[in-house]
Amino acid sequence: MAKKTKAKLDYNALVRRLHADGPARLYLLYGPEEYLRERFLDELRAACVPEGNEFSLRRLNGPALDLPALEEAVNAAPFFTERSFVEVRDWNLNRCGEADLKRLKALVTDVPDYCTVAFVADAANPPDGRLSVTKLLKKEGQAVEFTEPDSAALCGWIASRFRALGKSIGRQDAEHLIFLCGTQMLDLIPEIEKAAAFAAGDTVTRAEIDATASRKPEADVWAMTESLGARRFDAAAEVLSELLGTKENHPILLTALIAQQFRRLYAVKVGADERLDRAEIMELCGVRYDFIYDRLLSAAKPYSLEQLGRIVTLCADYDYRMKSSGGDPFVLVTELFARIAAEAGA
Repeated sequence: MAKKTKAKLDYNALVRRLHADGPARLYLLYGPEEYLRERFLDELRAACVPEGNEFSLRRLNGPALDLPALEEAVNAAPFFTERSFVEVRDWNLNRCGEADLKRLKALVTDVPDYCTVAFVADAANPPDGRLSVTKLLKKEGQAVEFTEPDSAALCGWIASRFRALGKSIGRQDAEHLIFLCGTQMLDLIPEIEKAAAFAAGDTVTRAEIDATASRKPEADVWAMTESLGARRFDAAAEVLSELLGTKENHPILLTALIAQQFRRLYAVKVGADERLDRAEIMELCGVRYDFIYDRLLSAAKPYSLEQLGRIVTLCADYDYRMKSSGGDPFVLVTELFARIAAEAGA
């Protein structure tokens, strides 16, 4: 049986539909891309309640939702507007008990025509699609999962943000910014602003991105594994030293990131040996963007499948030792690095 492919979010089509058809009575908004989720929420709120009118806007927050308060908010008539808007945040839907579910079902199946209710799920607590409460909200309303845009859309958005600041950026340099700083738009906005402010000319260069970017540890771990594969051991050791010098980068986290990277390199080799197509290998590696996959493919070339298998086993062993032996995690991650370097140099 063919595997189902998750539908991609078309944000612009979503907004066009809202403007053409008007607001629905019920929404479930969730997913990891918070910037797009909040932008759509702004559009939805504006479509229901004119700016400056707070009387028909009701916000309910907090993990312990008061269902009687929600019922009151939903059933209250709009005040000097055609619609009312009820925004429910930070309620962990996955902890909705049977009694609350019964009461919620009675409410969401009978939302008044003049009201729009939006349940906004935090990225840290995504709704579990297997649960009855999630199935209920999806059945009765519009469920929108805000996923990361594809590479072309994200690079286009980055270019438009730079243009708004009077700068331009090439596609490859935009991809480099994504590689260093991640795909989350909220994280990218300050990075774009820093690079634009620092850039000397009209076009932002890769060197200027490198000079200003707040690199994610994943990017540094990637650079370290590339240096190991190229047998530039001093450069790799310098990256590890810098990572360990940042208090947020606990050795357990770094070990997990190193293990993840070598599992991806191993998956690339296995996928190539099994003659899988590009899309299948990308899914196997957990990679969504072609330019990242191409870089992963290049990083895997210096290693044999046997080397990568042994390194993956080493990472699993040190991860277990770090979490169970009581040994010094800084010593253990340094020892793991030395053993990987020895394996890469063999």
